[in-house]
Amino acid sequence: MASDDPLRSAQLPSRERVIELLDGAFVRAGYEVEDVLIGGGRPPRLTVVADAEGGVDLDAIAALSKVASAALDAAEETAGDFGAYVLEVTSRGVDRPLTSETHFRRSRARKVDVELADGSALTGRIGQVADGVVTLVVAAGRDFEIRPIAVTAIAKAIVQVEFSPPNRRELELIEQSGKGDDE
Repeated sequence: MASDDPLRSAQLPSRERVIELLDGAFVRAGYEVEDVLIGGGRPPRLTVVADAEGGVDLDAIAALSKVASAALDAAEETAGDFGAYVLEVTSRGVDRPLTSETHFRRSRARKVDVELADGSALTGRIGQVADGVVTLVVAAGRDFEIRPIAVTAIAKAIVQVEFSPPNRRELELIEQSGKGDDE
């Protein structure tokens, strides 16, 4: 097939190489490369997942798409043609599991469904996150309590989409969960 055929298989760099190519430019823009997914198809899809303190809005996605495109184009000039591919820059999204202390910290005050490594499950609101421990505000009868959980004890955590404001008492406990830890 001719080299300009848009349906030929791309010779895309590895996930690790894409992260290496984009990381510096994303950091300079105030973001980080959370993940890179390389999917099959015709043409293949190269998805770059960006994250930042406070989240990633649509304007940032547009700017980061230009940054990623320019960096990958420059890499092609030195490494050779990657072939046709679709570049997509996206944010983590609420449906992606929280897998690191940073994810939990960025989701502070959000409600999460948590599956623990021991097989139990609970729902709580994220409070203080430090030193490998996530503090959750969980329902305890008609009130709430603060429950510290090691990040390593969490098998899966997904942010819930909420349509109503949080309970005032939950928010008070979120603030209390950080007292003394930062001072």
